[in-house]
Amino acid sequence: MNRYRGNAIAVGLLLIACTATSILSAVPLGATLEGSDYLDRLAVSDSRVIWTALLEFAWAATGAGIAIALYPVIRRHNRALALGSVAGRVVEGVMVLIGTLGLLVLLTVSQDSLAAGADAAAFRATGDALLAVRDWTTGFVGMLPFLTAALMYYFVLYRARLVPRWLSGWGLAGAALGLVATVYSGYTQDFGFSTVNTVLNIPIALQEMVLAAWLLAKGFNPSDVDADGIRVGDAGRPTRQVVPASRRDKGAQLTG
Repeated sequence: MNRYRGNAIAVGLLLIACTATSILSAVPLGATLEGSDYLDRLAVSDSRVIWTALLEFAWAATGAGIAIALYPVIRRHNRALALGSVAGRVVEGVMVLIGTLGLLVLLTVSQDSLAAGADAAAFRATGDALLAVRDWTTGFVGMLPFLTAALMYYFVLYRARLVPRWLSGWGLAGAALGLVATVYSGYTQDFGFSTVNTVLNIPIALQEMVLAAWLLAKGFNPSDVDADGIRVGDAGRPTRQVVPASRRDKGAQLTG
C-alpha cells in the first residue's frame, strides 16, 4: 500500500480544501440573500458574487477529486462501491455548480431589476425562483449524492481496514447523521446553518479533518487482501501462487 502514499496525501489535502471552500463559500455574501429587498442588495454585490462562485467551483472540484483520488485504492476491495462513490461525488459537484449558475443568473436579474426602477417588482418572481433552485440544489439535492458516496467509501475503508476502524466507523456514523439532517432540511425547507443542521453535520465535518490529518501523517494501512479475503495483485485481480520448478518436479515424481 506504500505505492498509494501519493493518493493518501492527495485525499488528505482535498478533504481539507473541500471542507474549507464549502464553509467559506457562505462568507462573501453573508446575509445578502435574506430579506425581501435581497435583489437590491445583490445588485451592488457583484464582486462578492464572483468570489462566491469561485469558492463554489473549488468546492465542487475538490469534492469530486476526493473520490477520484480514493478510487485506485478502494477499487482493489470493491470496484462497484468505488465507482459509485466517484459517481456520487461528481453528481454532488454538478449540483453545486447548478446552484452557482443560479446565483450568477440571479445577479443579472437583480441588476436588471435595479435598472428598471419602478417596474422592479416584475423581476421578483424570477429572482425567487432562482433563489429556490439554488437553495434546493446546494442544501438538499446535492447533499444526497455526497452523503451516499461517503457511506460507500467509508464502508470499504472499514471492511478493508485501510484506516483505523474507529476512524472509518466515525465516518459511517457521521454520514448517516448528515443524511438525517438533509432529510430534515427537505421537510422544513431550512437550508441554512440552523441548530439541527449544524449539530447533525458537525460529526462528519470533524471526522473529515481527522481523516485528512491521519492520511497526511500515516497514509493508508497495508492491505493486500480484498473484501472477500482473496489476495489481490497490483491490478486488483486475484493472484495465483507460483510454485517453484523444483517442487513441481518433485510432485510429478511422487505422482508418477
